[in-house]
Amino acid sequence: MSSKNYAFFVSITAALGGFLFGFDTAVISGAERDIQEVWGLSDWMHGLAIASALYGTVIGALFGGIPADRLGRKKSLLWIGLLYFASAFGSAMAWDVSSFTLFRFIGGLGVGASSVVAPMYISEIAPAKNRGLLVALYQFNIVFGIVIAYLSNYLIGTADIANEWRWMLGVEAIPALIYSLMIFSIPESPRWIIAKLGDKIKAREILTRTDPEGVDEAIRLALEEEAKMKQKASFGAIFSKRFMPTTLLAIMIAFFNQVSGINAIIYFAPRVFEMAGISTENALISTIGIGVVNLFGTFLGLYLIDRLGRKKLMYIGSFGYIISLSLMAYNFLGPGIPAFWLPIFVFGFIVSHAIGQGSVIWVFISEMFPNDLRAYGQSIGSFTHWILAALIANVFPFFANEFGPGYIFAFFGLMMVGQLLWVRFKMPETKGRTLEEIHQNIH
Repeated sequence: MSSKNYAFFVSITAALGGFLFGFDTAVISGAERDIQEVWGLSDWMHGLAIASALYGTVIGALFGGIPADRLGRKKSLLWIGLLYFASAFGSAMAWDVSSFTLFRFIGGLGVGASSVVAPMYISEIAPAKNRGLLVALYQFNIVFGIVIAYLSNYLIGTADIANEWRWMLGVEAIPALIYSLMIFSIPESPRWIIAKLGDKIKAREILTRTDPEGVDEAIRLALEEEAKMKQKASFGAIFSKRFMPTTLLAIMIAFFNQVSGINAIIYFAPRVFEMAGISTENALISTIGIGVVNLFGTFLGLYLIDRLGRKKLMYIGSFGYIISLSLMAYNFLGPGIPAFWLPIFVFGFIVSHAIGQGSVIWVFISEMFPNDLRAYGQSIGSFTHWILAALIANVFPFFANEFGPGYIFAFFGLMMVGQLLWVRFKMPETKGRTLEEIHQNIH
């Protein structure tokens, strides 16, 4: 197998954690109504049971860097696969709402930890020239997993199977088991090996297979970086004076990702369409369109990220956000725009996200931190992303009903003006540079 093909195989294997991430997040949509009926849950208890995965995601993101730093990236990816398997199998076999909530929480831990470990692992093993593409495979797999979950739910839901909700949730155990077994076929991160084990011979052996052109430079720079590290690797170190500027970059890109309103649209699209006067049937059809547009937009982002660079994609996404969100706000607040235009504006928003933030966020965060601190830095970026996702998902229905979606979309549009300014004045370009070169320029 050529080095290019081997690097792709290793990266796509790790990125399949993103497929399970997307599948696990979306599959609950087909089962949640049956779950409420089976156990006669109140609205509050039902909401808690469904949201338990999101709470697990926040915790998994916050603490996922610890095993990645201490046990290694490969072992952490294996445990993530096993968490997904346990969650899928346990949720399908749940005997009451408490057991169901526990198993969904376990799946959330896997989602959160996956968003930390998988992009980090790929960035540490990929050649600089196509690192953006390979890390962005993780985001593509998230989107692909969402689409496959919707398709799986549809096929099971129309198959006239008893307890169909259990099958919807349990089918995830199959790809989770395959993913766990595939992890045995990939190597440990060479940069983790240098940083934690000091074994440059083993690291060279791995990099020779994944990045033969850059192996000497990568090892030299990694050893230099280790020699310069004056602080012990810890979560607190990323908030030190030396690394705080880097930490702020990770926090801010995650912050802007969520205040774009992307999860408000993904979670509540049918509700938004119906509030604009679109029929329920057409609203559901438009929601399927969101998944398809997101998938093709992500394809385009993958193609462009190593050609145009991270900043240019963020510029494209920012301008697209501002235009589409302004049109969405005007659709609700202004006179004379027919409701059928709203899905078109939303599709424009989804394409802007897929090409810009969706493709860039996990790549950018994974590139920012030195080898010793990358696990903790990835954790703080992922935690920021998920805690804001939870907060926005919780408050959006209230504010939309209280003030109307138009003002909410106008607020999101204003936030994207802030993102545009941040990209212009604060965000560094990382295209085509080794991880160590990026850190030397930042620090």
